[in-house]
Amino acid sequence: MTTNTEIPDKEKRHQALERAISHIDKQFGKGTIMKLGGETKLDVPVISTGALSLDIALGVGGIPRGRVIEIFGQESSGKTTLTLQIIANAQKGGGVAAFIDAEHALDPEYAKKLGVNLNDLLVNQPDTGEQALEIAELLVRSNAVDVVVVDSVAALVPRAEIEGEMGDSHIGLQARLMSQALRKLTACISKSKTSVIFINQIREKIGVMYGGNPETTPGGRALKFYASVRIDIRRIGSIKDGEAIIGSRVRATIAKNKVAAPFKRAEFDILYDTGISLAGDIIDLGVERNIIEKSGTWYSYGDIRLGQGRENSRQFLIEKPEMMKKIEQSILKIMSPSMVTEKLSENPPESTEKSTPLKKTKSN
Repeated sequence: MTTNTEIPDKEKRHQALERAISHIDKQFGKGTIMKLGGETKLDVPVISTGALSLDIALGVGGIPRGRVIEIFGQESSGKTTLTLQIIANAQKGGGVAAFIDAEHALDPEYAKKLGVNLNDLLVNQPDTGEQALEIAELLVRSNAVDVVVVDSVAALVPRAEIEGEMGDSHIGLQARLMSQALRKLTACISKSKTSVIFINQIREKIGVMYGGNPETTPGGRALKFYASVRIDIRRIGSIKDGEAIIGSRVRATIAKNKVAAPFKRAEFDILYDTGISLAGDIIDLGVERNIIEKSGTWYSYGDIRLGQGRENSRQFLIEKPEMMKKIEQSILKIMSPSMVTEKLSENPPESTEKSTPLKKTKSN
């Protein structure tokens, strides 16, 4: 028995697919559906973190716009500093930023030192978790805000818990609140191209032994699921000027990444008076990739001596921003060629680092 059913040849199938894609684009907007490896590439606009090594580790040159990002870590690890640096870079690019301060702990003077324009920064100190997340949703839906930071998930206390008695049990309330909010937020975040950053703390699970990871983050599993990028930031050492501690050496691990390869690491300095040290980061990456030569205690770039010791070399680059930019481009050509064109086409954020009298420094 034969049938009249014919399997369309390859050309007919291709034409049918093109018509379907054209119809989808016409009905839902161009770029609704695309071939990931085709000529129409997935465009992921980003905001620089201020740390070149972290931008490279993220794979796309910064935190992606239109996505949910979670930055988590232990106390005093640099979580808020990193988000303030992102806000400063967004503002320098002409963007608008909002900071939802659920912890009621934002230091305006410190933010100003990092380059944040306080006059243009939108700040809210919510009374409840519901209020914080509703405000975040309204800001995202306005399509007029580039970055929304929520500091922190652990401080998003549900209304029922605030209004209840001290000893009342409220198991799962915060997790349900986050799950409901993220379901509503995700779609409008993507359309508005707003980066929504949740700062989170680390807690220890009770009873985890023998090989299990005892660490977890508050707010349930919803944020882990909806976040496109999760950055685990840890303090790994102190930076000293004599006996005085002037900063921290931190390590950032990309625990999750939906826009590039995950699990990459970056190490950089956070100085208490100026924030992330871009010059120090460039020196470390330059030495690692043999762009900057280290001979004994001297650092050199080609025939130019940068200085004796890392701190002297860092100060030299701060005073020579053109040379620092040139070394940065050389690093990017080797480590992340796709970022070179983007960096050249943009006006790079100005470094907040200042030249200081040279002293002997060491890291523990």
